[in-house]
Amino acid sequence: MSVLVTGLVLFLAVHSLRIVAPGFRAQMMASNGERAWLLTYTGVSLVGLVLIVWGYGLARMDPSPVYAPPLSLRHLALVLLLPVFPLLIAAYVPSRICMTVGHPMLLATVLWGLAHLMANGTLADVALFGGFAVWAAIDWISAANQPGKGKVRQPVGWTGDAIAVLGGLAIYGVFVAGLHQWLIGVSPV
Repeated sequence: MSVLVTGLVLFLAVHSLRIVAPGFRAQMMASNGERAWLLTYTGVSLVGLVLIVWGYGLARMDPSPVYAPPLSLRHLALVLLLPVFPLLIAAYVPSRICMTVGHPMLLATVLWGLAHLMANGTLADVALFGGFAVWAAIDWISAANQPGKGKVRQPVGWTGDAIAVLGGLAIYGVFVAGLHQWLIGVSPV
């Protein structure tokens, strides 16, 4: 469990700098250059991500139950996960979805975390999925309260929305059909 927690702390801490220390990023880029900042940020993020994946795998070998979700919540979780991939894609294409939500990747992360908490109840699940859901919700609120930040490109037509929705639902279908089982070792259905 300590590997998972260390990874979460590293990954979420570096991604929380905008929330807790907004001037730090600008100061680091000014003193060391943007490239050095991005390399450091990326390096710490990758180390954190590797520790999260490794730590979660270790924790799953010796699970510590916190609660036992009913089977019906698994089905509800699948429904809650439907918009996750469309929101992730909408974060990168000019779309009305992005303009409406403001930060679709953060909303996707909240939904992903909540859905997984509905279907899983070990201590590692609470740490991983709960940690990401809480962090994303705080970051989403923080980003929404920053004037002038998060401006998105004005979409032309509905192409971006169609790409996000159709592409996201296709990826969701692939995950449910077997990719989740292959990557994670657990079938979502």
